[in-house]
Amino acid sequence: MTLSSYYLTRKSLYFLVFFSGMTCLGLEMAASRLLGNIFGSSNLVWASIIGLILIYLTVGYFLGGRLADRHPEPALFTKILIIAGFSGVIIPVIAQPILRFAADAFDQLNLGILAGSFVSVLILMLVPMILLGTASPFAIRLAVEDTSSAGQAAGKVYAISTLGSFIGTFLPSLILIPLIGTYRTFVTFGIVLIFISLIFLIRIQGLKKSIIYLFLLIISLALLIVGPCGSIKTSMGQVYEGESAYNYIQVLEQDGYFMLRLNEGQGVHSVYKEDQLNFYGPWEQFLVGPFFNAPPFNLKSVNSIGIVGLAAGTTARAATHVFGPIPMDGWEIDPEIINVGQRFFDMNEPNLTLYGQDGRWGLENSTNTYSLIAVDAYRPPYIPPHLTTVEFFKLVYDHLDENGCMVINVGRSPTDRRLINDLSTTIRQVFPSVYVMDLPDTFNSMLFATKKPTIEANLLNNFIYLSQQEDTPTLLLETMQITIANLQDPPETGTIYTDDLAPIEWVTNNMVLSFLLSEEVTTLQE
Repeated sequence: MTLSSYYLTRKSLYFLVFFSGMTCLGLEMAASRLLGNIFGSSNLVWASIIGLILIYLTVGYFLGGRLADRHPEPALFTKILIIAGFSGVIIPVIAQPILRFAADAFDQLNLGILAGSFVSVLILMLVPMILLGTASPFAIRLAVEDTSSAGQAAGKVYAISTLGSFIGTFLPSLILIPLIGTYRTFVTFGIVLIFISLIFLIRIQGLKKSIIYLFLLIISLALLIVGPCGSIKTSMGQVYEGESAYNYIQVLEQDGYFMLRLNEGQGVHSVYKEDQLNFYGPWEQFLVGPFFNAPPFNLKSVNSIGIVGLAAGTTARAATHVFGPIPMDGWEIDPEIINVGQRFFDMNEPNLTLYGQDGRWGLENSTNTYSLIAVDAYRPPYIPPHLTTVEFFKLVYDHLDENGCMVINVGRSPTDRRLINDLSTTIRQVFPSVYVMDLPDTFNSMLFATKKPTIEANLLNNFIYLSQQEDTPTLLLETMQITIANLQDPPETGTIYTDDLAPIEWVTNNMVLSFLLSEEVTTLQE
C-alpha cells in the first residue's frame, strides 16, 4: 500500500520527520536547563543528560524498526508522534515538585535526595525520547516503496531529521527559554509536534476517530496558558527569579542584604547592603592587588580598573569607594545579570562602563590599559577554560599599565590545591611574581600577579604606609589585613594550561567528586 493511499504523501512524511527531529533536540536542550537550574551545568550533568538520552534513542531506533515492519501504517506513525509530544509536555509538570525538593536538598548538601531527584528527572525523559527515536526508522519504512531507492529515502529522512535537530538546538537557548522560560519551552515543543501530527492524523482517519488525540492538544494548550505552579525555587527571602540565555538567576533578600545566586545556587556571586561595603568575601580582595608593588604605593597610583566577570557589581562598588570615580570597564557575559544588578544592587556608578559580552573577547578588543584587572568569571564549579590559559594571561598582561596587577578568584577543596597549583604555574609563564591567599571560611583562594617583579614584603610595608594616611578608606585597610594574615607559601609546580590544552574540567570534576565523597560533606550535613 502506498503512502498516498493513506492520505500521507512522502513530502508530508518528511515534514513530520523534520518536526520530530526538532522536538528531540529541543527537549534535550530544555532538559539541560531544567536540571541545570538545580544541579548546575557542569560537564558531569551534561554527560548524564546526553548519555541517557542516547540510550533512550537507541532503544527507540530498535523498537521503531521492528514496529514499522509489523505495522507500516501512517496513522500509527502520527499517533506515536502525538504521544511523544504530549509526554514532553508533562515532563516539567511532573518534574516541578521533584526539583523544588531537590533545591532544598542542595542547600543542605543532602546527597541521597539529590541523587534520587536527579535520576528521577532523567527517567522522565525516557518515554518521549524512546518514542521520538522510533520516528526515523518508521519514516524510512513508510518512505520506501522500491528497494532500489531505499538508500536515497533513508538519506533524506536522516538529513531532514538532522536539519530539524539543528533548529531544535538553538531555539531553546537563544529564544524560547529567555522569552517564556523552561516550563513553557517544554510545553511549546510538545504542542507543535502534537498539532502538526494531529493535522495529518485527521486527514488519514477523520476527526471522529482522532478526538482523543485532540483532547491531548487541548490539555497541552491549557498547561501552556496556566504555566508553572509557583516559582522554580522557593528559597527563603526570594525577591526575583528569571531565566536568561545563560543562567537561571535568583535574588534573595535577608535582613537588608541582597544576594545574587545563579543556577544551582552553590555560591553567592554578588551581595549588596545599602549601608555596608565590606562583606569579607572575594569582592574586596581584588582591591589589594596593586599594593604588592614597591612602597610607598598610594591610592592615586590606581588609575583604571577592568573587571572580567562583573556579576551585579559588588567589586565595582567597593573599588569606587576606595579609589574614587576612576574609569572602570566591567564585562558580564549575561546581559540579564546586568539588568538585575542595576535593579537590585545599585550598580549605577557613573564611572562604570558596562559590557554585556564575553570578558576575553571584550578585553581583546579594548584599547584601554588598566592598573588592575579582576577576573571573577566562575560558573560553579568551573572557571571558563579560555580564561585560564597562557594566551589569556598574556592578553591581560598587555592590557595592564607599568604597575598593573591581575587578581583572579579560584576555587579549591579543603585538601586539594591542584587547581591553584596549575593556575599559578600557568600565570608564572607570563607574570614575574605570583602570590596566593586563602579566603577564611570559604573554598576560595585569590591569586595576585604583578606586571613588575615584586616581593611579598611590599604588601605589609604598603599597609603600614597607608595606615598612617588619614584619607585611607577603612575598607582597604581591613581587606589588606585579611590578605596579609592569610598569604600562603608559594604553590607547587603544576600543569601549564594553553588554548590548545586546558584540562581544568578534568581537575575540577575530580576535586568536586573527591570532596563530595569525603568526610567534610558529612560534617557539613550534620
